[in-house]
Amino acid sequence: MTPRPLDILDQVLNRQPVIISLKGGREIRGILQGYDVHMNLVLDKAEEEMDGTVQRLGTLIVRGDNVIYITPSIE
Repeated sequence: MTPRPLDILDQVLNRQPVIISLKGGREIRGILQGYDVHMNLVLDKAEEEMDGTVQRLGTLIVRGDNVIYITPSIE
C-alpha cells in the first residue's frame, strides 16, 4: 500500500526539517510541529534564504492557503 500524504507528514513531525514552497515564490525550511487538514502549519526554527543570506524566523504559523507544496528535507 502506498503511503498517504498525511502519513508522510506524521513520519517527519517533530523529527526532521521540511521545506515549504509558498505562493509568491518564497521557500521556508523548519521543523514541522503540527498541521491540520487545511494544511495550516506550525514550524519551529523556521528560516528563509533570501539573496544568499539566511533569515531566522523562529516559530512560524503558515496559513494553508499559501502552501504550494511541502517536502521532507534531506540533510
